[in-house]
Amino acid sequence: MPGSVRTRWVAGAGGVVVLGAAVVIGFAVWPDGASAADPEIRISRSACGQGWTEPHAGQQTFHLHNTGSVTAEVDLVDPATGVIYGEVEGLGTGTTRPLQVTLGNGSYAFRCLPEDSSAIVGPTVTVSGGADRGPGVAPVTQADLLQPLKAYQAHVTKGLDQLVSDVGALKNAVHGGDRAASESAWLTAHLTYERLGAAYDAFGDSDGAINGTTDGLPGGTADPGFTGFHRLEHGLWHNEDFAALGPVADQLDSDVRSLRESFPDSQVDPNDLGLRAHEIVENSLQFELTAATDYGSGTNLATARANLDGVQAVLDVLRPVLAPRYPRLSTVDSWMKRTETTLDAARRPDGSWPPVSGLSPPERQKINGDVSELTEQLAPIAAIAEPRRIS
Repeated sequence: MPGSVRTRWVAGAGGVVVLGAAVVIGFAVWPDGASAADPEIRISRSACGQGWTEPHAGQQTFHLHNTGSVTAEVDLVDPATGVIYGEVEGLGTGTTRPLQVTLGNGSYAFRCLPEDSSAIVGPTVTVSGGADRGPGVAPVTQADLLQPLKAYQAHVTKGLDQLVSDVGALKNAVHGGDRAASESAWLTAHLTYERLGAAYDAFGDSDGAINGTTDGLPGGTADPGFTGFHRLEHGLWHNEDFAALGPVADQLDSDVRSLRESFPDSQVDPNDLGLRAHEIVENSLQFELTAATDYGSGTNLATARANLDGVQAVLDVLRPVLAPRYPRLSTVDSWMKRTETTLDAARRPDGSWPPVSGLSPPERQKINGDVSELTEQLAPIAAIAEPRRIS
């Protein structure tokens, strides 16, 4: 929205807040303790960062005032390294917004990035007399994400090749009239698709056709717009006649093949890599672990486990970007392993998966707890890996 602003904060000496969401994601609201005595920092195309006249360590609030004619982004950085300690996006012309930070000893400057203009770095200010400066975050650029994006595109392409094969086997099983074989083939193919979660936006309308639910469809499971995996799931596990399921399987096969053919012309958004790592698990918590997307198979736990494979694929390609920027990455790895182990433990000895309703209260509590904690640990990655302008 015009004039809206999003603020991310980076830890200073006290480590109270960190960039993006390493602890919290903040929006621009007037912080407790802010006053008219806090410095007003002027932002425009021609000048940046004027008004910081009494630098000091500790927690403080800057009032960023855009005196220019275009919207701007403002970063508080170490001018020697470009490491970010505070950030405000979407600072509209004529508006004033707060930036609350905790600063340790070191050099700082405001970097202004007005729309359609080059970056301007303001005067360097030295802070002393406080604690040592805490970690900031080195900005991620589009160039930093080129190789991860290339690697992820290759991963998705390979996954789509497997999906075409798996759906082909599913179609053949349905036309063969073997319900047990069809149900087994359905689960194999569906999990293959669920492992590609970070690419769903690049799939466009194909995602709805392939993996859509009845949400928003007036006819529910009987609605003509209900297609794909979940439509087939409903038919297979509700003993629908195979004569009716054959065309559903054919359409799914056609949609998957079309997606595979069109994907090389698509592009995964650089923003999506970091964002989806968190959202995939969040969606599992909301939809899979509540069985909201169960149309009869009772395989939501298997889907949640496949979603973790999808998250791992994202972490693998982003690791070179994240490793020097996210000190808690090893903690994320630990929680990934823990959550995988917890979900795997729910699997029956014969390899099948119980429905969510079949879990004991302690089992369900542990799974929900581990997935919730993993969601929190993954949350900072979206902000850290977001590509930023630096010039």
